[in-house]
Amino acid sequence: MPKNVFSDEFKRDAVALVESGIPQKTVCKDLGVSKSALQAWVRDSRFQSHGMTPSTDPVERREMAQAVKRIRELEMENEVLRRAAAYLSQAHITPPK
Repeated sequence: MPKNVFSDEFKRDAVALVESGIPQKTVCKDLGVSKSALQAWVRDSRFQSHGMTPSTDPVERREMAQAVKRIRELEMENEVLRRAAAYLSQAHITPPK
């Protein structure tokens, strides 16, 4: 059976649908792609959004996934600290009388 070759634009559109909130199962059914292919496109898109080049090596892919997870954690911690700093800076301002 011949392997389907999808254009990069088609893959980007499919990933955009998933990122917009449409369930992967629905996107797969509507576009006629396999779930594993769509998951790979979404994963590769996440890697690329963090400046990483997707790899076919499973060990390298696992390391990249861990790096993306750690980046998300650090971004959340940074947001908490930013909000805490903003809150604390407002606590020292006395309201006008």
